[in-house]
Amino acid sequence: MHFEDTVTTLDDLREVLEPPSELVTAKEVSKLDDYCRDFIARSPFVLIASSDGEGSIDISPKGDPPGFVQILDDRTLAIPDRLGNHRADTFVNVVRHPYVGLIFMIPGTKNTLRVRGRAKIVRDVELRESMAVDGKVPDLALVVEMTTAFFHCAKCIIRSKLWSGADGTFDQGTNDRLLAETMVKHGELPITVEEMQEIILYDEAERLY
Repeated sequence: MHFEDTVTTLDDLREVLEPPSELVTAKEVSKLDDYCRDFIARSPFVLIASSDGEGSIDISPKGDPPGFVQILDDRTLAIPDRLGNHRADTFVNVVRHPYVGLIFMIPGTKNTLRVRGRAKIVRDVELRESMAVDGKVPDLALVVEMTTAFFHCAKCIIRSKLWSGADGTFDQGTNDRLLAETMVKHGELPITVEEMQEIILYDEAERLY
């Protein structure tokens, strides 16, 4: 198809979308703190984006009981590879171009955790055996040395009603102030968590569309 009006430069893009505020850009962290560790430990589902380095992109879903992604240290994650169709798209890409992006999700919660890093394919027996389920040891593990992580705002989850029930509410057992708390702490922002929460709630109510 032919389109008359396309965005092809960063200047074109910023004519439409103004640059992000410091509240947004400052929230990235380079280590997995308690907030990140807790979210990953409760997440039963992660999406892995990878590339062959030549323009071909793949996104692969991985799911298991909560805690299946192991935190090896404050910068390293390990993801078991379960039985599949042997396409191994993620692994093929990692061999060619080791950089990946992860999105962790928890059913019923509004926020997601995004992680970027450099991946390697690992066969160490001790690691693989620690990932066994029902006595079945994975043949491979994807180990990711993270470079950055940050919590993502909830608007896409709210718009999609991904987890909400008929009444449009979310799981009240989760920390509804997670994003506010992490943005203030990770970004070292000169505002309180309460002030940040007010900004987020206004954003969710007034800036969905």
